[in-house]
Amino acid sequence: MSSVTVNGAVPGPTRARRWLSGFREKEARTAYLFIFPWIFGFLVLTLGPMIFSAYYSFTNYGVQQIAHISPTKTVGFDNYKQLYHDPYIGIALRNTFEYGLMMVPARIIVALLLAMMLMRIGDRLGGLFRTIFYIPHITPPVAIGVLVLTLFNGPFGVVDKGLKLIHINGPYWLTQPQWIKPTIAIMDVWACGGTMVILLAALYGVPRHLYEAAAMDGASKVRQFFNVTLPMISPALFFCFIILTLAALNQFTVAYTAFFNSGNDTTTNSAALFYAIYLFRQAFRFFNMGFASAMAWLLFAISMTITAINIFATKRFVFYQGEQKR
Repeated sequence: MSSVTVNGAVPGPTRARRWLSGFREKEARTAYLFIFPWIFGFLVLTLGPMIFSAYYSFTNYGVQQIAHISPTKTVGFDNYKQLYHDPYIGIALRNTFEYGLMMVPARIIVALLLAMMLMRIGDRLGGLFRTIFYIPHITPPVAIGVLVLTLFNGPFGVVDKGLKLIHINGPYWLTQPQWIKPTIAIMDVWACGGTMVILLAALYGVPRHLYEAAAMDGASKVRQFFNVTLPMISPALFFCFIILTLAALNQFTVAYTAFFNSGNDTTTNSAALFYAIYLFRQAFRFFNMGFASAMAWLLFAISMTITAINIFATKRFVFYQGEQKR
């Protein structure tokens, strides 16, 4: 039905359209009002400090400038050149990468095994065991760092005493350099409850008819795991891999509480000197804020590079339901 015109002009919007337009504007204002705290926090607490950190990474900014009332000067790329010449940067990066190579795969494997076990237990006992397995995840990292000293304190630790019961002499976990990073990785694997919950949700999302079809084709349980389970939960595995990799690059609290809380110099516990710990000490112990800012941007660049490589390298191995293959 054509609209009625007056002198060739199309009439304005109807009252219903005006009301709908006003409702949408009001709804949009309400939505912006709800997300404003996040936007404000991001601009003030994240983006703002990042911009200032980028600027200070090209200066000699530090507490000594404030104490002596000397102005902050631009030093160009001197802080970034110092990254190349500082021997502890290489030590910290190597420790961080070695720790990540141990922690990330182990945590994903253990979390997946626990999630599959919970699938078999059922709903009655599943809730209890989910709670038990999740409690370490919400334990404060400082408490986990103190727990490291209790569990792995050489022959006096709980772990070594338990090993002696089965006639095994445990190593000196906290003093032998080759055992320091595995010790911290073990504690992080112990707190794998968050990863377990994510993988458990992914396992519940696998359609049951796929297992039925695979069983009808004669596929064994192992074959079903590799051909059905892993492809269907690959997005969750990929997400956990990225998050845990970034967490490994930023390992700080557990190692710092266990090995550096006494104020020892960085050379004392070089095997536990992770990159984030060295950055923290440069900024808040030696007050080299400009150099610490350059370290932070190097870590940011490494994190983004590793993430991008993982995204492009694993793209063909991640399967999303409803995705059409070309």
